[in-house]
Amino acid sequence: MKKRIFRYLKHIFGTLLLVSIAAISILLSEDGGIHYGDNSLKMNWDNEGPYVFYENDTTLNVQYVKGNQKDGFYVSQEKHSTSKEIPAKCHFALEGTYFDFSINNTIEKPKATYTDGEKILAISDIESGYKTFRDFLISNKVINQKLDWTFGKGHLVLVGDFVDRGFSTTQVLWFIYKLEQEAKRHGGTVHFILGNHEIKNLQGNYEAASPKYNYVAAILGVRQYNLYDSNSFMGKWLASKNTVELINGHLFVHGGIHPDIANSDLTIDEINQIVRANYRNTFYPKREKSNEQLLLSTFKGPSWYRGYFKEDLGIEEVEKGLARLVAKDVIVGHTIQKKVNKKFKGKVIGIDVQHPKDYHKNWPNRKSEGLLIENETYYRVFDDGELEEI
Repeated sequence: MKKRIFRYLKHIFGTLLLVSIAAISILLSEDGGIHYGDNSLKMNWDNEGPYVFYENDTTLNVQYVKGNQKDGFYVSQEKHSTSKEIPAKCHFALEGTYFDFSINNTIEKPKATYTDGEKILAISDIESGYKTFRDFLISNKVINQKLDWTFGKGHLVLVGDFVDRGFSTTQVLWFIYKLEQEAKRHGGTVHFILGNHEIKNLQGNYEAASPKYNYVAAILGVRQYNLYDSNSFMGKWLASKNTVELINGHLFVHGGIHPDIANSDLTIDEINQIVRANYRNTFYPKREKSNEQLLLSTFKGPSWYRGYFKEDLGIEEVEKGLARLVAKDVIVGHTIQKKVNKKFKGKVIGIDVQHPKDYHKNWPNRKSEGLLIENETYYRVFDDGELEEI
């Protein structure tokens, strides 16, 4: 009897072990992971902000959330003239740290083409991970420990999806804004190329956003959509950005260039103009064909396309798209890769990897990667500052 029970338990254990091994293998093969270790500080919203809104053409209202869930929340606010630089600070609850910056009401549309031969560091899909983003830039000498710009005249290219799926969206966006201002003073450039999730937020689509921002909006007395609408400074700044840029012959776009774009007569400037004009318009397919329908499509649009990794695409079609936009290669995020890598004989470089999160852990442990292009040599760059030529 005991032997029979032992054999029975042995079979059960063996079956469970095999199922577990199979499940883990599938999880790892699909770049999945297990989420654990949530930090309760994600619910600490004291000093959250700033949230900046236009009262009129001459006045900005700068607001911060104060308080806690036990005693209640309130809003601290100050009104400032749009004609002056406004001192601001952004709090990161996980560490209890701040970074300082100034808000300048002048918002200009960035150029879409740059030719200067300077080095390029690109990273994508940070998804509200302020600490991960900041530490990666420190390790790779884009900024120092004081968060000052140290990349000289170099290009820092942020290839979309820096928002959603986390609790540090506000911190990430203001940090990009701060870096953008500092880079200009040193002759460098921060390129914030919008991905589909930035566009979703401009459209009022918050399905991937943390519920935190719905609560924050309620504390501020607005709707979540208002955090990035045309009356919001952050919304106005985001809506000025490009979706496609050509930097020293390298094309940067969050999703990619669909073959239909290659077969059009669209230029980079025209692509940006059409998409920017529709940032706040939710796309739906129409029967009539147009460039607008093509560029706004959630399947074919430059911020949404996944064809380099999901379709039976030939190198001729890739090269045709590059030739249309006078580019030597294209660097994209959006579709997760096991590592930064080249495809189609080096014509396509995928840089979207699974980054660590601020307020929880994952198994397997995630490590950030990016792409460095210097003297026409391509390097896979790691979160410890090490390089590997690809």
